[in-house]
Amino acid sequence: MYHQTATPDTNTLPPAVPPGFRPLEAGGPFMGVNGPLYLYHEGEVVKLGLRVQQRHVNPMGNMHGGMTATFCDMLLPLSVHHKSPEVGHRFLPTISLQIDYLAPAPLGCWLEGTGELLRATRRLVFAQGLVTADGVPCARASGVFKIGPEFPGGVHP
Repeated sequence: MYHQTATPDTNTLPPAVPPGFRPLEAGGPFMGVNGPLYLYHEGEVVKLGLRVQQRHVNPMGNMHGGMTATFCDMLLPLSVHHKSPEVGHRFLPTISLQIDYLAPAPLGCWLEGTGELLRATRRLVFAQGLVTADGVPCARASGVFKIGPEFPGGVHP
């Protein structure tokens, strides 16, 4: 379990991020409010992370299912972007997203997800992923994404 200590000046919990993760500037204004998300990318390894904060939880102190769905909806296409040169510079809007909620993700835990490209056709991408909360599997996701237009300047998020 993740433990933090209050900072003396603000009496708030500083979000600790594991080594190698960097802030992710993606998802537009929606993720700007609901994040922050963090990306780890080294070679073929791509991971998405999030420290579960008070604004992410339900009344039971666990990450809200809608926030878990949002995390999965970012995880799968971002994983494909970083692993597939064929569709890595294209917008991948969600057609279908399936999530199995396996266990709670409590307040303060480190959420980490990995995803993989299963198949890409001329118009669609099929992907799946696993999300853990402090190392415990908490969600499994699969999705279908449309291969959309190239990102401006050919740069993916």
